[in-house]
Amino acid sequence: MFTLVIGGSASGKSEYAEQQVMALPGRRWYLATMEPWDDECVARIAKHQAARAQREFTTVECYRNLPALILPPGGNVLLECLSNLTANERYGPEAGGVARVLAGIEHLLKTCTHLTVVTNEVFSGGAEYAGDTLAYLKDLAWLNRVLARRADRVVELVCGLPNVLKEAP
Repeated sequence: MFTLVIGGSASGKSEYAEQQVMALPGRRWYLATMEPWDDECVARIAKHQAARAQREFTTVECYRNLPALILPPGGNVLLECLSNLTANERYGPEAGGVARVLAGIEHLLKTCTHLTVVTNEVFSGGAEYAGDTLAYLKDLAWLNRVLARRADRVVELVCGLPNVLKEAP
């Protein structure tokens, strides 16, 4: 089973995704993709780790090259978040681009029982973007569309309220 959870910044998508995965039987893996680039990132990572501490997730830091990640078969994987992973694969050392992001998702789908991917909705902000920022946003929008078609379930979060956009029969 594959669930894609999408929403704007601070929409409640991460909390919703965690609650959904916590309700599933079996082992839980949390794939954290935010790299600690600066003090602000380090503080955000620490805040997220503290929030997850009581939720019985095994956290794996995975900033890029998801296809090379080896997890025990089965279990439930929460990837938080596609937006960071896409940026890491676009700009980081040994970056692999959207092809490697997509290959990593397919790799996880072959390995786990249930995959939940959290991603940001882009382009509803109304601002004009150009250059590399626009290229990154287009990459993420493309991945969101591809994964939404591939997913069994797609849920959009708005103001903390889930709206199921797609549900497999």
